[in-house]
Amino acid sequence: MYQLSLLSGFVMLLFSFWQNPDLEESKLRGKTIYDEFCVTCHRADGTGFGKMYPPLAKSDFLSKNREASIRAVKYGMSGEIMVNGIKYSKKMAPLGLTDEEVKDVMNYVFTSWGNKVEKPVTLQEVSFIKKD
Repeated sequence: MYQLSLLSGFVMLLFSFWQNPDLEESKLRGKTIYDEFCVTCHRADGTGFGKMYPPLAKSDFLSKNREASIRAVKYGMSGEIMVNGIKYSKKMAPLGLTDEEVKDVMNYVFTSWGNKVEKPVTLQEVSFIKKD
């Protein structure tokens, strides 16, 4: 009985560390992309720069506007947005990323700095998002 309990505990521990290897690989690639394209405006810790560039860390915009967030990374963004109660209107230029790169960087951003998104971004989801 003790061995079964010990084995169950080990399996649960192993499962908690190995939840989704594809997502983990996507997030690693996404961090590399973030460090190359996004860190200048949104900072390494995702806190942004004052009222110029919005935070990505604990961002209510990300959690409430999944499709718009992905579209912004895929095509750029202009116009006013509200993030954590602060208005931002600085234009975000298109980054020229592939759909795969958009997926990866969004998986990194959506799971970093206190952000908790229920489901990973998929390549199919990114490919369906069209420019407004």
